Amino acid sequence: MPGLQRARMMPVAENASVTQLELFFDLVIVFAFTMVTDFAAHETTAVNLLRALLILAMLWWAWIGYSWLGNVVKADEGVARVAMFVAMGAAFMIALTIPESFHDLPGGWYGPLVFVISYLAVRLIHLAVFWLASAEDAQLRRQVIRWAAGSLSVASVLLVVGAIATHGTAQLVLWLAALVWDMGWTFFAGNEWRLYSASHFAERYGLIVIIALGESIVSIGVGVAGLPISWSITVGSMLGLAVAGLLWWAYFDVAALVVEHAMHRAGGARRIQIARNCYTFWHFPMIAGIVAMALGLKKVLGYVGGAQGHSLSDELHGIPLFALYGGVVAYLIALVGFRHYATGKVLTPRIVAALLLVLLIPVASALPALAALGILCAVLLALITFEVVRYAQPRDLIRHGLE
Repeated sequence: MPGLQRARMMPVAENASVTQLELFFDLVIVFAFTMVTDFAAHETTAVNLLRALLILAMLWWAWIGYSWLGNVVKADEGVARVAMFVAMGAAFMIALTIPESFHDLPGGWYGPLVFVISYLAVRLIHLAVFWLASAEDAQLRRQVIRWAAGSLSVASVLLVVGAIATHGTAQLVLWLAALVWDMGWTFFAGNEWRLYSASHFAERYGLIVIIALGESIVSIGVGVAGLPISWSITVGSMLGLAVAGLLWWAYFDVAALVVEHAMHRAGGARRIQIARNCYTFWHFPMIAGIVAMALGLKKVLGYVGGAQGHSLSDELHGIPLFALYGGVVAYLIALVGFRHYATGKVLTPRIVAALLLVLLIPVASALPALAALGILCAVLLALITFEVVRYAQPRDLIRHGLE
């Protein structure tokens, strides 16, 4: 029996890297991120933005399960490989049904229910593989049972009822309740999970940040697709690319390294807590912020390119402006929380930059969209420049492995 177990499940080594199959799986998730951006852009109202945020949170919650699973058993070996491909198909169905998740289109299957069934399929496949992976680990088996009993059971009922028995506000409330219950139960369900490779775990989350930033760059291209190239499109595109690059810098230059080092040094329950709180929880507002920013970038580039009757002098108002600035604010605050939980240090310059961006929203709303994007880029550039100069010595120590 142990031989059979080894043949179908291979544990992850301490020095493991993210597998190609995990990256392949993440490509489906980034397609879903793109669909969320399109969903939010289709109807720029506060209610629809909340729906988009809820869908994004559900996608995130499905994805994080596989980040933990891939740190226990190798994703590209044996049963896990087959399960990953099946889950990938279900995740692709989630992405395809996002436009119908709250408003069923005439003809075909009932969109909201197909969305929920696909989502639950992704979650149940994850649970099944974790169950198999814990066959010879009593502690992990207890954790899986405790988590599944309280999390999936209640959330599944709320999601299905919300899809088939309600519509509009009631559906939104029930799905929100399911997500809040799911996240809350996970937080309080215990710290007996396994984390075999801190480097693999940190790399997996770093890659999803890169993929999300890549989606924001795609949004720039989508915003000007079919429009004749001009100086305004060129400037707007370069500013959008610079914003994405500065957000990359804010994460990968030092913050990602510091938290990964802290997780390496931690042991037992503390390592699990860092993985859960810094990565599973604090990374969500980062991803949500990037997706919101992508919505704003898409609108800005449409404005400066003259799409739908807009002109270069038009201001960016309402949801698109709040998404552009608010997305970056959420990203910066999440980075502060990410590092603070692992190290106890507060990144004051990032808090100041986030507050400054909030105060600048009324100013940006009175300026042309291109100028609003320029101000956002300038604030981020000033923040990164200040940090590089102010923290030059500790930055050098951290980046060159001497921390």
